[in-house]
Amino acid sequence: MLVRLLVLLLLAGLVPLLGAPGVARAASGCSGRPAKTVEFSTGELRVYKSRAQACAVTVAKKPGKRRTMSVTLQARGGRAVTDKGSYTKMAGPVTVNALNRCVRATGAIGRKSASTGWILC
Repeated sequence: MLVRLLVLLLLAGLVPLLGAPGVARAASGCSGRPAKTVEFSTGELRVYKSRAQACAVTVAKKPGKRRTMSVTLQARGGRAVTDKGSYTKMAGPVTVNALNRCVRATGAIGRKSASTGWILC
């Protein structure tokens, strides 16, 4: 009975999932440790890594007005995952399975962009 209750609470999102020790949930919506941050004139691209996953977001330096933002994350040998739209603060998070795999990320705000190249190898 207790197991069923816990499963229902987890599915309802009322109990946070347990992560690895020392891994904090980032304010950006990505879990894991910060792995790389690339700044550009209108914002920054942030990549996070947990044991088996990589996550990325693009964050505006000056949030407020709506503008086109995007973030793309790809694990080597896998398909790229993209979030693109008109946002006020942040594009993403996007997540890929990256257990023992390199990843690359690209973020853009308006016409300005940044890329990581292959990292976490």
